[in-house]
This record gives sequence, structure tokens and C-alpha cells, in this order.
Amino acid sequence: MKPVKDTALPDIEKTKLSVLIAEDNAVSQRHLIDRLNSLGYDVVGCASNGEDAVKMVCEKKPQLVIMDVMMPKMDGIEAAKQITAHSPVPIILLTGKSSDELADRAIEAGVFAYLIKPVTKKDLIPAIKLALSRFDEFKKLEKEVYDLKEVLETRKLVEKAKGILMKRCNIHEDEAFKLLQSYSQNENKKIRDIADSIITASRFM
Repeated sequence: MKPVKDTALPDIEKTKLSVLIAEDNAVSQRHLIDRLNSLGYDVVGCASNGEDAVKMVCEKKPQLVIMDVMMPKMDGIEAAKQITAHSPVPIILLTGKSSDELADRAIEAGVFAYLIKPVTKKDLIPAIKLALSRFDEFKKLEKEVYDLKEVLETRKLVEKAKGILMKRCNIHEDEAFKLLQSYSQNENKKIRDIADSIITASRFM
């Protein structure tokens, strides 16, 4: 897999972000469109199933995808995998409930954030910011690891290590990632190895 082109992420407070929605429920789809439009985002397309979502991402090239986990023909997890394999883009998954298993599957599929239904306007902005921030981290990991499977496995370890650092050091997510990067540079080790060391050490503390 070729690394994602290293371009600056758009500032969502200054740029009209282009968004693709994948949601098979017409009412939920309409609500999402209205909320995104009211926040100043540009909805460039709507898909009602996973297969169409994958095709439309290639055609529309949105800067963000908001996708339901339960859809006909292809569910959101599988669609996210295919999108990540061919046209990496920040993806927010919509789900009726959260779980550790879903979070792990979402990370492995290339999802960068998820929202619990029903989605409110106040939920969207932090979720979009989080997805963009994590996508930026994903691109930085790709500079170190060029195989998609290894990038996704590395990201899974990094997410766990960030959670440990956030709790222990009382810091935000972006600060935790910068700390991992700093450890990686100072120790001259891959960020995956640093993350793995932190996770291993946490089991004995």
C-alpha cells in the first residue's frame, strides 16, 4: 500500500469539510444532513448501503465519511475495511451501542471515531475533530510502516498505549500521541515497540 499523501488536515472551523453519509434509514439520513449543513459542512453524497458507500468514496473523494454500522449488502465495518484499503479517509461509525469488541473491530477496519445513536449536533463537532486528529496520526504511522495490516495493528497498540498515558499522566489524547512519538525518537525505536512496552508494563503495575 502506498503511504497517504502528507497534506495538512483541513481546519474544520475554517474550511467547509466535504462529508459522505452512509445510512440506510431515510429519517436518520435526513437528520444527519440537516445537522451537518447547519454546522457548515458540505454533504457531497448519501449512500444507503455499504457497497454504494465504498463506490461513492472513490467517486466523490470526501474528506470525511459518517457511516452506520448496520447496513444492507455490506455492513459498516466491512465497508470501512475496503475504503481504508483503497481510499483512506477519516471514518466515523454510527452504532446503537458501544463495546470494547466493537472498538477493536472499528480500529482494525480503519474507523477513527464512533458515535452512539441518536446523534445530536453537539456530538458531531468533537467526533469530527477526533476523527481528523486520529487520521493525522494514521498518516504519520504510515511513514514508519508501509503495510496496511501492520499499520492497523500498530494503531490498535497505539490507541491502548495512549489510553494508559492519558489516565496515568492526566493528559489529552493528542498529548499522549506526542509523548509516544517523543519516546520513539529518544529511544530510536518504532512507535509500535514503545506502545507495546507501555502496555506490557501496565500489566505489572
